[in-house]
This record gives sequence, structure tokens and C-alpha cells, in this order.
Amino acid sequence: MTPTLALFLGFILALALMAARSRFAGFLSQRPEHFRGKGPVLDLRRHLSGPILCEGVIYGPLGRVTSRFVADMHATWDGSTGTMTEDFRYDSGSVQHRVWTLRVGNDGVVHATAPDVEGEGTGRLEGPALRLDYRIRLPEDAGGHVLNVTDWMYLMENGTIMNRSQFRKFGIKVAELVATMRPVAA
Repeated sequence: MTPTLALFLGFILALALMAARSRFAGFLSQRPEHFRGKGPVLDLRRHLSGPILCEGVIYGPLGRVTSRFVADMHATWDGSTGTMTEDFRYDSGSVQHRVWTLRVGNDGVVHATAPDVEGEGTGRLEGPALRLDYRIRLPEDAGGHVLNVTDWMYLMENGTIMNRSQFRKFGIKVAELVATMRPVAA
């Protein structure tokens, strides 16, 4: 075997191992059914309702914090259709506003749309967890790129929702978000 062929085969093997890790042992390997019967049941109509305070950090591709934010959210429901407004304030001083439309089926399937989401996001509720996948277009001042997003939300015993999201471009993780969402006391 020539050194060039050995290097090429080593490169291919490394890519295959990285893909296998991601599929079978990483963040993207989680499935909603893994959470069936484990803990309190996440009901978006109940747990994402009214005023909500969200606090979080965004990590860049190297794992360093690139931004911190606080968001005021408010969700209302009409049957199985909800509207959730989000007003983000970032540590840079910038602000962002988003309005989600959420539809929850009796089977736990969730559909989500927002002006900066391309097409429709789809997800599934199971036990205390929600997985939601969608494509988001970043603002022009952030490059205007379209990223694939996987959101995982986990209901905690005290009613707080922990959110972990990964943002990918061409299958490569370019950012990660970790946030809490807590109901605002009346």
C-alpha cells in the first residue's frame, strides 16, 4: 500500500467514524421515544403558555461562548394552535423579534412556522421531551446563511424547560444554544 493510499483510506475511515458517532452516540442520535414514560409529560399548551422568561448562551463552532441573551416570550393557545412571540436582547446590544405559530397534534406531532424559518419545522413530543427540526435563515448582518436546526426541549420537575439546540451547515455543527425557559410568576 502506498503512503498516499494509506492516507486517503485513513481519512475515509475517520469520516466514517465521525458519522457513526453522530448517528449512534451523539446529540443527533437521540429520539423522542427514548423519553417515553420518563418524567413529567411536556404539554406545550400548558408549559409554553403566558409570559415566559428565557435566558441562554450561544456557543460557536469551537465551543466558546459567542453570545449571551435574555428573551421575553409570550405564548397563547386556541385549541391545538399556538402563537409564541419572542423578544431577544443580546449582550452585543442587538435585539431580535420572532413570532412562532405552533400546531400540536393529538399524536404528539408538532408543526412550527416563523418568518425566518424556511418551510415548516416538524417535531415530536414524547414524555418530558420535544425534538423539533427546522431550517432557519440568519439575518443579513449575520451572513444570511440557512442553517439546519435541531432543538431539544426537556421539561424539568419544577416546570422549567431546558433547551439545547444545534445549528448545522453542510452537516457540520457551526453553533449550539443552551437556554432555560421559565414561566413568569403572576
